[in-house]
Parts: sequence; C-alpha cells; structure tokens
Amino acid sequence: MIIGIDASRALRARRTGTERYSLEITRHLLHLPEAAEHTWRLYADREPPADLLPERTPGAAEPNVCWRVLPGRRLWTHRALGSEVTRDRPDVLFVPAHVLPLVMPPSRLPPSVVTVHDLGYHLFPDSHTRSQRLYLHAGTRWSVAAARAVIAVSQSTAADLRRFYGVPAERITVVYEAAPEATLVPAATHAAVQERYALRRPYALFVGTIQPRKNIARLVQAYAWLYQNSAIGWDFVLAGAPGWLSDSLLEEARSLGLADQLRFVGYVPDDDLPALLKGARFFCFPTLFEGFGLPVLEAQRYGVPVLTSNNSSLPEVAGDAALLVDPTDVDEIANAMLRLSQDEVLRQQLIEAGYANVRRFSWEKAARETLAVLVGVAGSDKMTR
Repeated sequence: MIIGIDASRALRARRTGTERYSLEITRHLLHLPEAAEHTWRLYADREPPADLLPERTPGAAEPNVCWRVLPGRRLWTHRALGSEVTRDRPDVLFVPAHVLPLVMPPSRLPPSVVTVHDLGYHLFPDSHTRSQRLYLHAGTRWSVAAARAVIAVSQSTAADLRRFYGVPAERITVVYEAAPEATLVPAATHAAVQERYALRRPYALFVGTIQPRKNIARLVQAYAWLYQNSAIGWDFVLAGAPGWLSDSLLEEARSLGLADQLRFVGYVPDDDLPALLKGARFFCFPTLFEGFGLPVLEAQRYGVPVLTSNNSSLPEVAGDAALLVDPTDVDEIANAMLRLSQDEVLRQQLIEAGYANVRRFSWEKAARETLAVLVGVAGSDKMTR
C-alpha cells in the first residue's frame, strides 16, 4: 500500500503544537515494525534534514520511504501538493495539519485522512483576524467534507467537529498526542540555560505563542496583582514567539513596571526547553481554549506542578494531575499561582500525579491508531472500486 503524508509542517524550524504533532506522528509511523509493509511518500516544500527520521532497530526491515520535494511556497498545499497527489495518487493521503488540498472535482482527490487540532476560531473569534477566521473556516469545512476519515486529537475537538460541521461520529477517530520522552538535563546544561535567559530567581513558566487566545493579558494581570499584594519571591517567565496582537500584550506588561519580574524571553528552541521546564517552580497554562494542550504533558513529564484551565480539552488531558481554574477569572488564576508557589504538599501531590498521568499517552500508541485509520480508509476504497 502506498501511503502519502504531507510532511511540510514537520520541517518547520520553529515548531509550535501542530508542527510538533506532524513531526512526531510521522517519525513514529515510520518507526512501527509494520511500516516496512508499506511504501511511504513524504511530500515536502523544502529539502528535509538528514536526521529528521528515526534510526530503526539494527536488522529490522527498512520501510520504503521516498521524499517528494515540490517547488512553490504560496498556497503550496492547494497548488503543488494538490497537483502531485492527483497526478500520481497514493492509496491514501494523510494530512496531519487541518487542510487537505483543494481539488476540483473532489473525486480526483485520493482517499484522505486529515487531523483537526482545534476549532478555537469558532469559540473565540476575537482571538483571530477576520482573514484568519475565513481561511480556517473554509479550509476546515472543505477538509472534513472531503476526507474519508477525520482524526481529532481530543474528545473535545471531536465534539466540536460534530457541533460546528456536522461530521458524523463514525467518521471521527480520537487519537491522543503525547509528550516527548524526557531527556536528562546535565547540571552544565541547566546552568547554561539559566545564564542564557538571565534566570536569577525562582520562576513560574508559561510556554506558548504570545497571542490573545493564550490568555496572556489575564496572566500578566494576575501576576501583577500578586507582586503588588503578596510577598512573592519569584519571577514569571513567558516563553513563546510573538503572535497576533502580541505588541499590545507586551506593551501592557511593560506599563506595569515589572520588566525585571515579568520576563518575555521569546521563542525557546527544543534543545533549551527541557532545562527551562525542569527549573520552573510551576507551570502556568490557563489558556482560553486548547484542542489538546501538549505543554501540560510536557511539564508533567519533567516533574513540574501544573496550573491550567477547566475548559475545552485541558481537563481531559491533565486528568487529576493539575490545578484547574476558570481562565476568565483573574483572581482565581492569581490565587492558584500563589498556592502553587507556597503549598509544598500540593506541589508534591501534583508532581506525582503528573508522572502517572503522562503514562496514559504514547506516540507509539498514537502511530498505531493512526495507521489503523489509514489502512482502513485505503482498504474501504479498494472494496468500493
């Protein structure tokens, strides 16, 4: 069977949640023992790095993997990828990031599976520009209609797919993401990261794109209230690339006069993230909405107590291993932050519960479940011919 994968997102140098998912699910699909039974075509918009794919067990059969680098940048999915998969059709096409190629007539598109990560633009429209909302709505509506099967990364996202696009439950499979395996952080590495980001005091940590949907304004207000009204001795580090409306969020933070305590450190590369997480007093992630919320698991993997929201997929992912808050209530966020900074018994309870919680999730399990969907779609197509 020939399985095509849109691997373009996996090649992005700066990876947020969708790019991390694309990379990990592709790697783990190809690392499955049964991968050798199939031919894999990985479509990309640029040359892949040599170390992108995992080394296989010595002596194991190598899967037949070939890269197809397609020229073009603007509307690459619809122009370059769409043209390629209609000209030389795989038995099934897997798109890990929301949008299938727009092909007319739709019958020319190979049997396809698409992963939808979230529909936050429906629930929090003000967190996106109008053009973003229109593109996301049109792309998702087309993709879930054209796909033979849809993978949702949480039960919350599956419910939203049924609610907003009427996708039948039998066409949706929930496949959870997972945190990467924890890596050892040598003392020298930890010290180098602390020095690189000028971390002189204990700190709470947020990781995510700096944009309204991540609830940055309320986070900053909660910390400012604590700093002005409580004797806290820790800073708040916010790590993430600037997103839409980030300038106004950063300006608001600067206006509070806490430039030395509220630390916006920008995008943190993957090599630095383990040390940054491991050094945090606690992880603060009360965002307005998440399709999955991978940073929660990443923090739990490194033994960091987690504060997160009581909405969308976050209780589903965090389990009983996080302090849940109403993300719209600044006082509740501030009080939870104060508890996690002072209550050592609670901290240890959440750390132990976090270690147990992350064991529910596995990229190998996700890859097996995803492969089952791909094989099922390709098989059903052959039966109907």
